[in-house]
Amino acid sequence: MKRLISLRNTVVSVTAVILIWQLLFHFSHYDKALFPSPKMAFDALLEMTRNGQLLESIKTSLYRFAAGYLSAVAAAVLLGLILGRLPKLFQFINPAVQLLRPISPTAWMPFIVLLFGIGDIPAVVIIFIAAFFPVLLSTVAAVGNIDPIYIKVSRNYGIRQPALTWKVIFPAAFPQIASGIHLALGTAWIFLVAGEMVGAQSGLGYQIIDARNNIRADILLATILVIGIIGIFLDGLLRLIENRILAAWGGRV
Repeated sequence: MKRLISLRNTVVSVTAVILIWQLLFHFSHYDKALFPSPKMAFDALLEMTRNGQLLESIKTSLYRFAAGYLSAVAAAVLLGLILGRLPKLFQFINPAVQLLRPISPTAWMPFIVLLFGIGDIPAVVIIFIAAFFPVLLSTVAAVGNIDPIYIKVSRNYGIRQPALTWKVIFPAAFPQIASGIHLALGTAWIFLVAGEMVGAQSGLGYQIIDARNNIRADILLATILVIGIIGIFLDGLLRLIENRILAAWGGRV
């Protein structure tokens, strides 16, 4: 029943957006080459699907996203588990983290391109930076918020490191860590597109720039829609994985 309600809400929401878009197109005075209708964008989507351009761009972007996001999550969770158990050390590291965290990853683009050139790596690095700090801070906070009774009981049963971290601390902290991982997903997907718009010659972000330069607003809007749809799919996939992990560890789903 919940799935049917969710599907209904999605259909209603998407339909409303398309209707508003169509109304704006109908009553606007802009040239259709600059502001296309939903049908024109859909036709452009079919065109890119037939010539293979869309599939190739999606594959390239997902490869970069997976490389940057997964490596950031792994590094941030591992470091966060360590720093969460060493609060005095984190007191010295935290000011540097708070200094770097608010800086937009794209601000580092000139130096990233200088170091790594043009291609896959700049986009991967941008995604890594975007995802790393939310996951790191949520992991450190999650470990710090664990009830000390878990640690005491574990030690009474003779559980020592590294089993203590992976069998007790990580499962207990996972619900809060999952929130940071989920937040980082959206941030990383946004900055994937931004990174490809500046430091790549392929992918969905580059496709937007290429469409703009060729005055193909229909392709541009079609690509934006695809980016949004993939973002929703990734969010749902991550939520499913989180729920299964929580269910396996006896958490709430």
